[in-house]
Amino acid sequence: MSKRCQITGKGVMSGNNVSHAKNRTRRRFLPNLQQTSMSSEILGRSVSMRVSTSAIRTVEKHGGLDIFLLQARNSELADEARALKREIMAAASA
Repeated sequence: MSKRCQITGKGVMSGNNVSHAKNRTRRRFLPNLQQTSMSSEILGRSVSMRVSTSAIRTVEKHGGLDIFLLQARNSELADEARALKREIMAAASA
């Protein structure tokens, strides 16, 4: 399972551990991913996703999954979130 947020697309970053003697060794910065289910009022069901904690806070700030996805630009969303946004837009227009 990839270490990538299904809403924002935030993934693994790399960098260095730097010791007091300035020795550098490579390391990985992993995103804080959580398995969560978010409810969609338009679809009438809950959607299970693996998202970062910062994405959870952003969704809550905007007032829910539907509102967040409809306001977000497609270029800022991951592939899974774009597919969910299309599904929500189709259900909202019908």
